[in-house]
Formats: sequence, C-alpha cells, structure tokens
Amino acid sequence: MLHGKKITVIMPAFNAERTLQKTFDEIPKDIVDEVILTDDASSDETAALARRLGIHTIQHDNNRGYGGNQKTCYAAALARGADVVIMLHPDYQYTPRLVTAMASMITSGEYDVVLASRILGVGALKGGMPVYKYLANRCLTLVQNWMVGQKLSEYHSGYRAWSREVLKKLPLMTCSDDFVFDNQMLAQAIYFDFRVGEISCPTRYFEEASSINLSRSITYGLGVLRTCVDFRLQRFGLSRSGLFEQGAGRCLVDGRPVAA
Repeated sequence: MLHGKKITVIMPAFNAERTLQKTFDEIPKDIVDEVILTDDASSDETAALARRLGIHTIQHDNNRGYGGNQKTCYAAALARGADVVIMLHPDYQYTPRLVTAMASMITSGEYDVVLASRILGVGALKGGMPVYKYLANRCLTLVQNWMVGQKLSEYHSGYRAWSREVLKKLPLMTCSDDFVFDNQMLAQAIYFDFRVGEISCPTRYFEEASSINLSRSITYGLGVLRTCVDFRLQRFGLSRSGLFEQGAGRCLVDGRPVAA
C-alpha cells in the first residue's frame, strides 16, 4: 500500500512470455499489493508463466483486442478493491521502476490520472522510437491539445495510472476494443475534468517489444482524430457521442462480468 491505498498493477498481455518475467521482477513489490494479468488468447505460455509467478491471471478464450483486454483488466482491479491502478505493458518497453512515482502522484491527492511520457526529455528517438512514429506522435498531440484544451506532451503512452474514482466514472464500455481505446479513455478523463499529470519515461524499442505496424498506426491515427472531433462537438453541444455520455451499462462497475 501507499498512503493507505491499495496499489494494483494490471498487465494486458498477448504473447508476452519472453518479456513477462523481466517486467514482473522490476515491479516495486514494497508498494504494489497485487498484479493482475489478462491473457488475450495468446499462442505462447504467457498465462502459464504468469501463474507460476503468482500473478492473478485471467484468460480470454478468444482474442478481444487491446482495448477489450484492458476492459477486463480494469474491471478485475475494481472488483478486487484497487484504489490506484497502474497499467503496465508486460513487453518491457516501459520501465516498471516508475510505478512508485506514478502511484505517489495519485495517492498524494494532486492528480487523478498520471501518464508516463516518452516525449518529455530527449530520449524518444535515442531509445529507438521509429522516426515516423515520433513525427506522428508530435503531430497528433499538437492537434489533440488544441482540440481538447490541454498541454500534454503526448497522448499515446501505454503506461498510465488511474485512481479508483476515475475508473468508476468513465464510460469505458463505450470505448473501442482496438488500440484507440487508450486515446478514447484519456479523452474521457479530460472531458469529465479529472486532473492529468505526466512523468518522464525512458523509451525502449527492441525486437520483443510490441508495436503496431504502419497500416494499424494509420487506423489508430484516424481514430484519434475522430475522438478529437467527437470531444469538441460534444463540449460545444453540437453533437452527442456515446464516448462522453454516462449511463447504465456504460461503466465497468455497472454489471460488467469479471472472470475469476
């Protein structure tokens, strides 16, 4: 625990057997109360390894996509009493050593959401981020900052911490099951006026680290732009989007089944 709050790390996993052990070993066990992994119908031994490591493991019978995996992770964390939830990819692209700092920023009461930014500082390209992804990141972030009225360094980090209150309020069931889930979830947090902080995170790109290809990146980018437009139209009362509407069946705590 940290400041009396239960800290849970969630790992949305797909074929992460080669990097899971290294990632898990670096999680700060002195403050993390529980680690939850959802295996999205991997073809390797990710789930078996996770169980051997003592991780609370959930398995999908069919692949539900990156966003669908996270929905299961967050629902399980809430059901098991988490106060702060840190989403950490098990591919070792992000350093687990920042978990303590990210959790502390939320338990201090100063922030509701914390992003580990690869762009703060000068290490993104040195860490191996492909040039086209770096440029796309900067351009999309510029557009999204203008559209949603923020000044974040990036919207596309997969390393995030959330308070329980945020996860209970966001209509996450309306978000995509694909990669744009991350961006939609962050846009929701901003729309509902939660406080978002950032921390600098080193970048690591290597063979075993997961990364979407160019065509999927384009699909993601178009989804980000659509999310910006929906946000802007909703904020000014010109249109309504389910992404920014609360109601029965839209939030994870409203009847979402959780596998044991």
